[in-house]
Amino acid sequence: MYKNASNMELLTLVSLDLSAVQMYLVFVFGTLTYLIIVFCNLLVLATIALSKKMHNPMFILLFNLPISDLVGATAFFPHLLFSIVTQNRGISHSACITQAFMIHFYGTGNLLILSAMAYDRYIAICSPLRYNDIMSPKNVIIIIILIWFINFSMIVTLILLLVRLKICRTNIVDLYCNNPSLLKLVCEDTRINNFYGMVTIVLLQGGALLIIIYTYVQILRTCVMTNHTGARTKAFQTCGTHLVVFLFLQINTTFTLIAHRIQSTSPYFRRILGLSILLFPPFLDPIIYGLKTTELKQSIIMLLKRNIRSTKL
Repeated sequence: MYKNASNMELLTLVSLDLSAVQMYLVFVFGTLTYLIIVFCNLLVLATIALSKKMHNPMFILLFNLPISDLVGATAFFPHLLFSIVTQNRGISHSACITQAFMIHFYGTGNLLILSAMAYDRYIAICSPLRYNDIMSPKNVIIIIILIWFINFSMIVTLILLLVRLKICRTNIVDLYCNNPSLLKLVCEDTRINNFYGMVTIVLLQGGALLIIIYTYVQILRTCVMTNHTGARTKAFQTCGTHLVVFLFLQINTTFTLIAHRIQSTSPYFRRILGLSILLFPPFLDPIIYGLKTTELKQSIIMLLKRNIRSTKL
């Protein structure tokens, strides 16, 4: 019997399969991880917002990354912790759709932001004399608006295509709600959804990968040709950090989506991949950029010292 997707249907996420002791440890670990994610990302946001010397294109673009990371972490951790406390893996259909929207919004946003940051580094290193003209405040605002508009449009379309379908199952095969797992609850024709999903994967991940490949080839060529060792080292450090963050997200997302389409894939392997997408980028991004970006690290230290002094007074 079909059930209308618009109803407040109670769905069930996959069981954690943990003992009482393990459940307690997961709750403590999850709570600490979420608090660290929130604190570190808010610290990066506050540092960039309050430090005038960081009001330049690179850091304005970077400012968007913690926002996206907070969306992804908040979509996952609070419900996970709540389900541990209540010993209940149930979730309403509307809450599941909301979680899926936020998680896809986070993943797409991160790829777009990291692509824009790669373009910024490409202009800064390969065309330094034209940098201020190309990355003018007006153009930076246009880039940021495009990032969030494209992100919102793609994910809203994805969710609208999903909610039009009727479901006939209630057991979700993942630790959290997402489009592939929700489509597995449907007993109708999902060819349109699958086609749109494939198109967005090719355009988004393929496009982001092409931007990264092109910009980094040009950056590498410029760095090899330059005679200034200090500038070359700084460029490699900045771009190397960015490349690691991008490739981690890109590879994990790609393998997770492929795992959903291959029936023989181990569900535990798929869940670990899916979990890593929501755990590591929001946790590591502010730490990596905070430690590797000298200007940001210095500003964070100054901000913390200022707050400590004001607290003592």
